[in-house]
Amino acid sequence: MAEALHVVRHPTGFYSAGATTVFASRYDQRLSYCLYVPSAHDPGGEPLPLAVLQHGTGRRGPQYRDAFAGWAEKHGCLLLAPLFPAGIGDDPDDLHNFKFVRYGDLRFDLALLAMVEEVGARFNVRTGRFLLYGFSGGGQFAHRFAYLHPDRLRGLSIGAPGRITYIDPERPWWIGLRGFEERFGRAARVAELRGVPVQMVVGGADVETWEINNPGGSNWMDGADAYGLTRVERLAALRDNFEAHGIGVRFDVVPGVGHEPLHVLDPVKDFLASVLSGPRG
Repeated sequence: MAEALHVVRHPTGFYSAGATTVFASRYDQRLSYCLYVPSAHDPGGEPLPLAVLQHGTGRRGPQYRDAFAGWAEKHGCLLLAPLFPAGIGDDPDDLHNFKFVRYGDLRFDLALLAMVEEVGARFNVRTGRFLLYGFSGGGQFAHRFAYLHPDRLRGLSIGAPGRITYIDPERPWWIGLRGFEERFGRAARVAELRGVPVQMVVGGADVETWEINNPGGSNWMDGADAYGLTRVERLAALRDNFEAHGIGVRFDVVPGVGHEPLHVLDPVKDFLASVLSGPRG
């Protein structure tokens, strides 16, 4: 009887291929990320495109990564799923600070860009422009990130955010852009967003309001409900706002789906694939 063959693997290489372990960010070790490195990755070959999957309040980054793994293999795209933990800073119960990009001295947009560069240093991947998808709180972060860094985005998918920042210089941050430059050191780069493919996606039954209409909460400000009470209404208003400023939007409503992150992914995958098949950013 033939002896079984044993493949000798190096542990660093094993946990850095396919669905990886979780790595601490070198930029800020309170933050971390995991990856999916598809079999198409070749250190000496063509660099792969990169897609960032930004979690929401539930911090489901590894679940998003796993849900996109087959898509990543099909399209030869490396996936980055950041983790911005709850409770950073003085409030152990805080769930929301990353959604608004800046929390005290911590800039989550810069933390994400640092993660992208870390991944680019370890893997053969294009980091100049990348795909960005976020759902719920991740959708909040994603569209606010886009106001700051449209030059880094190859495509942007905004999923079911409950709180919107509209392109409106008269309304205060974070429901509008008044005070944006003072907060972030630069004006919102709205004109550059016109060159970024944008999708907005939401479940057609995503109409519960208990989480997004909470006056007095740390993630509330008066006027947050000015353009609708539900996520569907608010996202439609953001679409109209974008289009009024010359930013084209693909708008997908998934019938019969509520606020269920893993049930809206088919149109997201289709959109991201369409961006990859277009001109390379």
